[in-house]
This record gives sequence, structure tokens and C-alpha cells, in this order.
Amino acid sequence: MMEKSFTKEYVFLYNVENNFCRSKSTYDRKDTRTWLNRTFAAIGTRHVQVLFMFALLTIGIGMRVQFSVALVAMTDRTSSKNPDVPVYDWNNKGVLLSSFFWGYAILQIVAALMARVHGSKVLLIASMATNAVICCSIPTVAKLMGSYGVMACRAIMGLAQGFFYPSIYGVLTNWVPSSERAHLGSSALAGVPFGIITGMSITGFISASWGGWPCSFYFYGMLGFLWIIGYYVAGASSPALHPKITEKEKTFIENDASRNETKAKVPWTAIMTSPAFWAIFFSYIGQSWGYQTLLSELPVYMNKVMKFNIETNGILSATPYLIMFIIIIFTGYFSDYLINNEYLTVKQSRCIFNSLATFGPAIGLVALSFMPETAVIPCVIMLIIAVGTQGASSSGFEINSMDISPNFAEILIAFSNAASEVFSNLGPLAVQFVVTDETNKAQWRIIFLAAAASYVLTSTIFIIFMRADVQPWNNTDKENDENKA
Repeated sequence: MMEKSFTKEYVFLYNVENNFCRSKSTYDRKDTRTWLNRTFAAIGTRHVQVLFMFALLTIGIGMRVQFSVALVAMTDRTSSKNPDVPVYDWNNKGVLLSSFFWGYAILQIVAALMARVHGSKVLLIASMATNAVICCSIPTVAKLMGSYGVMACRAIMGLAQGFFYPSIYGVLTNWVPSSERAHLGSSALAGVPFGIITGMSITGFISASWGGWPCSFYFYGMLGFLWIIGYYVAGASSPALHPKITEKEKTFIENDASRNETKAKVPWTAIMTSPAFWAIFFSYIGQSWGYQTLLSELPVYMNKVMKFNIETNGILSATPYLIMFIIIIFTGYFSDYLINNEYLTVKQSRCIFNSLATFGPAIGLVALSFMPETAVIPCVIMLIIAVGTQGASSSGFEINSMDISPNFAEILIAFSNAASEVFSNLGPLAVQFVVTDETNKAQWRIIFLAAAASYVLTSTIFIIFMRADVQPWNNTDKENDENKA
């Protein structure tokens, strides 16, 4: 039975107006201040860094997905009222859409190693600068070099964005204390669904305007440059490198964080033989396979089998990602609340929210595959469940790398994310071989049941083998020094 009163290791309150920081060791749950007030009282430099990571993902993911909407306008003469907006007769749309991912996975491990040596800030600025310049250049490249020029531009953008995730996790492990890991980490990762929502809706609106589709590329390019200016001025790879962080907040972060060997030699053998790492690795693969199946194939299923064209309704199309965004934010705060108030251990919390993010989509896919063709509303509900509940993974396997190895979290993420991008093609690839008739519900059922099985299998692996404590190989150099002494 949980006692009414308890000890909390860290409660950090930051008063911006008075520039005052203090640590408090104990408090009672009957305190007149609500948990929400205590949470939002903690405003510091670390929160600004998390906001920059959220903005980075929002803009970066927006650049990634806006092309699918812009491409429709680029090849449709009725998309804009302006007759001077260029339109192209391209028949290689599939290759154009896939070109971004050609190099996305290639440089992630290299990016993680570079971030450890040079810091995340310089890599993030360089990556965003590359994306911003190319994004602004695409209208001109399309005019001068055609689809192959655009294809090359998108491939380079993918290469550059390969630096995003390893560098972001480098920032998070340096800046986020363990007591705030779930809600601050989730807040940064919430930029993914928010970027999808804004990217599709903004691009559609701009493409239909008098300026046409070229303005959508200029818009996102300018956003990228604005982010660079802001992060250059107010961002830093770690608290030690930030010129304006208060000494008290810096001490709080460094005392609570487990990261201390930012340039230590990577213990590859220990990592590759660690069950805790493989639990995260397979979770990335299972989630990526299922997510890509939902993202790319579900609209086709709903159109051909359910006779419902979800792509014609922008609001309905964005709803699952809006729910995902809300779930990411909510589960992040709720997870930290449960852990910090000792209702759950870190391991229990990670397993529960990870299970929600995997069994939720599995249930949605199974139900969707057996629904009758006329069940439009239940079908949409299952779609929302299948996509939206995946947001809970940001409080599950997605931040577990920071639990088990703060010193090498970006390495674990780079390796797992790179592999997941490769395996994410299994779902769409299976569709090509299994679904020979897009109106055949039985063939689609095989695809959705396979995706559901991948969620369940990898979630089971995670529950069995995951760890929430820092692994021994996290402090390899430190242990070697102690042994020598």
C-alpha cells in the first residue's frame, strides 16, 4: 500500500520573473498546489531546448510529408487558380515519393558518432540548413532539371535528415533529467504527428492559393532558416555549453542526469550482446513495419474495399495524427507523474505505455480487417485507434534508450532507427505480392493481421527483455579506471 506521504528526490521549481531556482526534498500529496501547477512552475533553459527539438521535428517532418501533397498540385492543372503556376507531366510519382528515404538510413550511425565528438548543435544546424536551401530550390530545379533533379533534391534532404534523430537524442540525454524524461522527451517527439498535420494542411492550402505549390516549398524553407537563427542564438548541445543557463538549473540537471561519458569509446560488443538493447531494437522494427503499413496502404484499403475515400476529407485524414499528438503529450506527463509519485516503477510505466502503443494498433487492425464494407464510422474509429494509440510509444521504447544508457543513447537510437527504416518497407512490399486484387478483402486481411502480429510479437519481446536501469556497459571507461586504481 502506498503511503500518504512520501519522499521525492527532485522537485525543481523555476521562477522566471525572480530568476530563482530551488530544490525541495519532500512534499505531501495533500499540498494545496495541484500537480499541474507544480509541473508548469518548472520553466527553465532545458524546456527551451526541448521546444527547439519539437520545432525541429515539426518543420523537418513537415518538409518530408508536404512533398506528397505538393506533388499532386505539381501534376494537376486545376490545383491553383493561377494559370502561371507551372504544371508537369510526370509519370514517376512513386519513385519521386520514395527518393527521400534512399539515403535516410545510411548516415544515422555516422551522425551519432559525430554528435558525440562535435556536439549535436552543429549537426542539427547543418542538417536543417541543407534541408532549407534545397526546399527553396526545388521549384527552380523542377523547372530546369525536371523530375530527376527533384528526385536528387529529395534524396539529399533524406540524407541530411538522417542526422536529426541521433542528434536530437544527444540533446535530450544531455538536457533532460531522469525525473522529467517521459514528459520532456515526449514533448519533443510530439513534433512528428504535429509536423504531419501541419505539413499536409498548410501545403494543401498554399497549393490551392494564387501562389501555388512553389510557395509551399518557399514557406518551409523560410521556416527552416528561422529555426536555424533561433537555435544558433539560444540553443546548446549541453548545459555546460549554454552561456545563459543559471548555475542552479545547471547543477540540478547535472546532478540528476546519468550521462557523464560523452566521448567514451563505444562498447560495441557489450551493446550488441545486451538483451535490453535488442528489446528496443525489435520494438523499432515492429512499430515501423506496422506504422508504414497504416500510413501508405490503409487509404487504399478504405477506398477499394470499404468504398470510402478518406483522402478526399482533409479533416478526417488529420484526425488520427491529432489524436496521436494528444496521446504523446498526455502519456508523457502521466508517465512521469506515476513514476515520480511512486505509483509505478520506471519499468512498469515503460511496459504499460509501450503495450498501449502496440496492442492498441493491433486491435484496431484486426477489427478493421473483419469489418463489413458498409461500416464506415466503425472503420474510421478503428483507424483512429490504430494510428493514435501509437503515440504512447514515446513513453515506452522510444525513451528507454535514455534509461539504459544515457552515455550511448544516440548510438542505440541510430542503429535501431536505421534498421527500422529498412524493415518499414516490408509492409508495402508484402502488399505488392499478396494483394493482387485491391478489392479483395481476404487478401488485405492477411496484410493487416501480419502487421498486427508484428506489433504483438515485438511488444512481447520488449516486455520480457527490457530493462529500466542503467546498464553496466554505460560506464565502461569509468569502470576500467576504477579497476586500474
